[in-house]
Amino acid sequence: MSGDSMTLPTPGRVVSVNLSEKKTVRKTPGQSGTLVYDRGFEGDAHAGDWHRQVSLLAQESIDSMVAKGLDVGAGDFAENITTEGIDLPALPVGTVLKVGEDAVLEVSQIGKVCHTKCAIYYQAGDCVMPREGIFVVVREPGDVAVGDTVEVVSLGDGTCDRVE
Repeated sequence: MSGDSMTLPTPGRVVSVNLSEKKTVRKTPGQSGTLVYDRGFEGDAHAGDWHRQVSLLAQESIDSMVAKGLDVGAGDFAENITTEGIDLPALPVGTVLKVGEDAVLEVSQIGKVCHTKCAIYYQAGDCVMPREGIFVVVREPGDVAVGDTVEVVSLGDGTCDRVE
C-alpha cells in the first residue's frame, strides 16, 4: 500500500449520511445508509457502475458557505457523506478510507466540473463542491452512520483503477 511511510491524517467523523432517489437535487440528511460493493449507497440515485459512486464533503466547507450568508447544511450540495475533522481535498486519488466498522472506500476523483450552475452558485456566486468535494468507489460494503470514524488507511499515488 502506498503512503505507509508517511504520516497519515488524523481520523475524522461522519456528521450526516445524505441520500436521494433523483439526481440534480439536494439530498435528504439522515442517520445511516448501507454501502453496496462497487455501486454506492443502496437507494441513492448516484449509485452505479462508475467512478463517482459516493461523494463526500466536509462540514467545514459547508460552514464556509454559511459564512457567506447561505442557509445551507448537510446534503444541500448533493454529497452523500458529510464529514468533519478531515481535509478531504488534500487526499490524493487512490487514498483508501475506512468508514465505520466495515466500509472501505477509494478516492477516485477530487472535485468536479460543474457543467450547469446550481442554485447555490446563483445564490452565492460560488459553490464549494466542485473544489472541495471528493468522490469515491466502494471497495468493501458496510453500513455507515452518523458518528462513525473516517480513517485514512493509506494515501493514494494519484491513480484509481476505477476512473474512466
